[in-house]
Parts: sequence; C-alpha cells; structure tokens
Amino acid sequence: MDTRSDVREFLSTRRARITPDQAGLPAFGGNRRVPGLRREEVSLLAGVSVDYYTRLERGDLSGVSDSVLDSLARALQLDDAETAHLFDLARTANASPVARKPRKKAETIRPSIQRLLDAMTGAPALVSNNYFDYLGANELGRALYAPLWAEAEPNSARFAFLNPAAQDFYVDWERNTQDLVAALRGEAGRNPYDRKLSDLVGELSTRSERFRTLWAAHNVRYHRSGVKRLNHPIVGEIELVYEAFELPADPGLRMATYTAEPSTPSEDKLKMLASWVATESADVPGKTATEA
Repeated sequence: MDTRSDVREFLSTRRARITPDQAGLPAFGGNRRVPGLRREEVSLLAGVSVDYYTRLERGDLSGVSDSVLDSLARALQLDDAETAHLFDLARTANASPVARKPRKKAETIRPSIQRLLDAMTGAPALVSNNYFDYLGANELGRALYAPLWAEAEPNSARFAFLNPAAQDFYVDWERNTQDLVAALRGEAGRNPYDRKLSDLVGELSTRSERFRTLWAAHNVRYHRSGVKRLNHPIVGEIELVYEAFELPADPGLRMATYTAEPSTPSEDKLKMLASWVATESADVPGKTATEA
C-alpha cells in the first residue's frame, strides 16, 4: 500500500464532502473553486497553520501528535471508523522498519470454536478472517450462504465482486459492496504491509470496475451489525439481523451470527431453512446439508 497516497486522498476526500455551512463557517464569495472546504478553512477549524495542514494533506504524517489528529478528526467531522483509520495511517507513517512487519494472524479456527459454532443450532453462524475468507460455519450458516460455500475457497469479497450470481443473491448488492470495500479499507489501514491483503486488493481492482470505483472513494466503515437481505435459493427473500464479534484469542478472526425478528416471515423462513438442513443431513449420514 502507498501510505502517503492513502493519506493524501483520504484527507482530501473528507475535506471535499463538508460544506462551509456544515462546518459552521461563512461562505464568502459565490464562486468557490473547490468542492467542500478549502485547506485554510480546515486549518482554522483544526487550530493548525495552513502550511502545516497542507503538509499533512500531501501525505506527510511524520511526527504528528495525537492531539492534532483529534483536532483534525473533529474539523473533518470523522466518525469513529474514520478517526481510527486516520490514527492507523499516522501509526504506519511513524512506525520503525521492525514495526512494519505484518501482524501474525490466525489462519484456521480452533476445534473449540468449531464446537461453539456447531452448538448454535438456531442461528446461522460463520467465522471469517480479515481477508474475508470463510474458515468455518455451523450447518445453518453454510446453508444460508450456500452459493458462497459452493466455491472452492469461500471469500465474501471475491464472491460479491467477481461472481455474477452475487447480484441476485444479495438483495442490496450495491450497499453490500460499499460496506465490503469500506471494511477492506479499514483493514488496509491497520495492516498496510500485509502482502496477502495487498494481493486481494490488487486482484479485485484489476477484475472489477465496481471495486475500483468504490476503492477510490476512500470510505471507511465498521462492519459490526446491521440488516442483511438475501435472495436464498431454497426459501426465497429473507431479512436477517447480523452481529459480528472479534475473537480476541484468534487475531484477525471474527464470528458473525444471524437472527430473524420474531413473528416475521423471515423467522418462518429461517425455521424452514433449519428444517431443510436437518432433513438433508439425515438423508446423508455423516455429511452436512451443504455437502449432501
């Protein structure tokens, strides 16, 4: 990853989206040559000199203090995910060569985690890594994401951008792809020297125009909870609430669980899917429904 370029484009795109009115500043003159705020307006709001802010926006975060980063985050009205991303970029800019080595991450799930997944029989549950590979799931989780698990190496980012079936499977495909790229941006900020992560970004940039467009926007977002609407091949359209949890003992891994709102058609469809899973598993002893 080119950290200086990422800093420059992140700050300039955040500045461009804020109008003087949104920032509480008078908009002098009717012909503004830049979208959003000018550099001098950001420097005023952040309490730093124009020259210093210009240096920062050119990608040079060397020696920047936490207090300046906090002031900059307030001036640019960054949310929690964007603020964390700014601090990650600054940490990278000021890291020693030793600290720039990729952080060690778990590559498989432990047996105890798989047992936990298997014990969750009423809700789909899956474990993925920070490369968006699915490493494990319970039977209901595999059944819910059957089109994705049909691939040799299930990866939600590759599926969403490179498999034509994704646009039918994800009812809100445009929003889902935006969320994926925003989450991937955050990962790249935390781990800019991770070769596997860089290779994934390079592959998707080369093969997907949609990905290239979203990546250039430099949006960052946490992907911790929300609503997922799927057009499932067995039960049709289903709407589920997802919650994602980091696994502290397994760096880079997270578990996602899915539930339906009570007394809704989606709850009935989730029960129908669970019944289908049980029937398919019973028909082929020793295999899960998605393997049958």
